[in-house]
Amino acid sequence: MPITIGHERLTDIVAAMMQGAKSSPEEARTIAENLVTANLMGHDSHGVGLAPRYMKHAVAGTMNPGARPSVVTDNGAYLLLDGNMGYGQTVCREAMEMAIERAKKTGVCIMGLRRTHHMGRIGAWGEMAARAGLISIHYVNTTGHRPYVSPWGGYEAKYSTNPYCTAIPATDDHPMIVLDMATSRVAQGKVRVAYYAGKKTPADALVGPDGKPTDDPTVIFEEPFGAMLSFGQHKGYGLAMICEILAAGLTGGGTAREELMSQNTICNNMLTIVMDPKGFGADIPFKSEIDQLVGHVSTAKVAVGHDKIRFPGDPERETSAERTANGIPIDDNTWAEMTEAGVEAGMDKSDFAVN
Repeated sequence: MPITIGHERLTDIVAAMMQGAKSSPEEARTIAENLVTANLMGHDSHGVGLAPRYMKHAVAGTMNPGARPSVVTDNGAYLLLDGNMGYGQTVCREAMEMAIERAKKTGVCIMGLRRTHHMGRIGAWGEMAARAGLISIHYVNTTGHRPYVSPWGGYEAKYSTNPYCTAIPATDDHPMIVLDMATSRVAQGKVRVAYYAGKKTPADALVGPDGKPTDDPTVIFEEPFGAMLSFGQHKGYGLAMICEILAAGLTGGGTAREELMSQNTICNNMLTIVMDPKGFGADIPFKSEIDQLVGHVSTAKVAVGHDKIRFPGDPERETSAERTANGIPIDDNTWAEMTEAGVEAGMDKSDFAVN
């Protein structure tokens, strides 16, 4: 049976774990809040279950606690940063603050951020821009560990789940729109959650080592390995390759290739475009068009199995409200792994006791 725990206590626990793995109190709190927020929004794949893996990388020296982004090149609207393998939760926040400031001055900022440890839920960085009244588009790739996703037409893993995100500011009548998705059928972390919970994955999400479709998540975590599949067949695969080229090829961070896949870490590269929606002219009714679009699409007849039409970002808001009120569920295997990692870092087992 999964446990259920309040988000505030969970944040305190994870912050203590990260402090035990060489992070300052401020950095540990930032990481914990980011991970717990992902759980609150229903994205357990990018939540606190990642903390033990983060801690192992910090202790092993394959990421750098306390690292900050450094400027590689600064050329008008173009800004290239190196994350120096620091935590994505802190490095991305600082990088987005720089990009937002630049976009407000110039109307647009094209920001490359390379060599950063796991960036977490990419939607968090899009939401930063949207709260500032700006549009942001993000392309991300991943190296540092063995690949998980096979190309369309194959069944051998060659690259990772390569997220894409676009965030659009709220209007007076509607909340911000945030599309944040992996280019694989499901995120790798969701397969991990299913594996730990003893559940199956969607039937079209994985392929076994024999090249046949499977719903068994063990093929991603136990040898002989299978692979994850792209969403939308060739379409998701095509977008994943675009993410590789723009996030890593353009920034110099390194695309998916053999020598970058066995470093016992998570290395993300990201290309971000931040723009002011007023850039084309104040006479364009941008927010009004959003409101009219939402109003029109929302009138669609609701299909069996659904209760209403939702827009990107709505499920996360609904789940966050429910979990804030009632607590966050965490499966026993994930909690046991977190407890073990915390105790190894100097915490007491009683710190993880749940009534």
